[in-house]
Amino acid sequence: MKKINPEDFRVTSEINLDEISTQFDLQVKKKQIKKALELKREELGEWQDKLYAHGKYAVLVCLQGIDTAGKDSLIREVFKDFNSRGVVVHSFKVPNSLELKHDYLWRHYIALPARGKFGVFNRTHYENVLVTRVHPEYLLNENLPGIEKVEDINDEFWEKRYEQIRDFEDHIAENGTIVFKFFLHISKEEQRQRLLRRLNKPNKNWKFSPGDLEERKLWKTYRKYYQEAINKTSTTKAPWYVIPSDSKPTARYLVAKILYDELIKYEDVKEPNLAPEIFRKLEEYIEELKKE
Repeated sequence: MKKINPEDFRVTSEINLDEISTQFDLQVKKKQIKKALELKREELGEWQDKLYAHGKYAVLVCLQGIDTAGKDSLIREVFKDFNSRGVVVHSFKVPNSLELKHDYLWRHYIALPARGKFGVFNRTHYENVLVTRVHPEYLLNENLPGIEKVEDINDEFWEKRYEQIRDFEDHIAENGTIVFKFFLHISKEEQRQRLLRRLNKPNKNWKFSPGDLEERKLWKTYRKYYQEAINKTSTTKAPWYVIPSDSKPTARYLVAKILYDELIKYEDVKEPNLAPEIFRKLEEYIEELKKE
């Protein structure tokens, strides 16, 4: 299998998404990719057990991508071997009435993982600079001071929102949350094929909405604002990774591999030692149980 270096996918300088391939050849067959993923997610599951026991860090995995990018199946396959207590997935939909009574980051704050756990955001706080950027009229639902009509939303507003997002991520990173942000990068043709599969397979029809086709017409606009958001908010503490995702098995393996390679750099994450008074009597406890 081709050697993977997380740095090859991390955004460290300004990118142009049109110049980044949506395909990546791992130079092995699909069965081998699947097997490699199984091994990597086992390693991730073991690391998560140590994270839980250590209890000083949390891990936040943010997944963004245009419709059909493969977020749901990636979550299912990458985190399959985690202890169910150790990972919590949040899928953020259109804000409800309670959420709209708070600032736009509130619902994301309260969903953050506790120390010792992984949190996965399926769609994230970036919807607030993506969907609302494409459809600025949605912002009127937030009832913001000084925003009475779409014309009130200017470039300064969006720059401020990027700043707020960077501050949010800096804050949680400085308080022990390890942040990963993955953009699942697919081509327009691949999206077309996946939408067709949804329509052609009866058991997948439920995933389709006519609105998917309306949003598809805005492909270039979404691409423009994804690119801007990534460029404005990829930082050392909360980096973006652009994952070629025309192949779902490849994307899943890349995400799992990057997560593991970066997380094992935290060498202080290990199981705590037994208290000395318990360790001294370990053999006694073993013998007591053997005699039952």
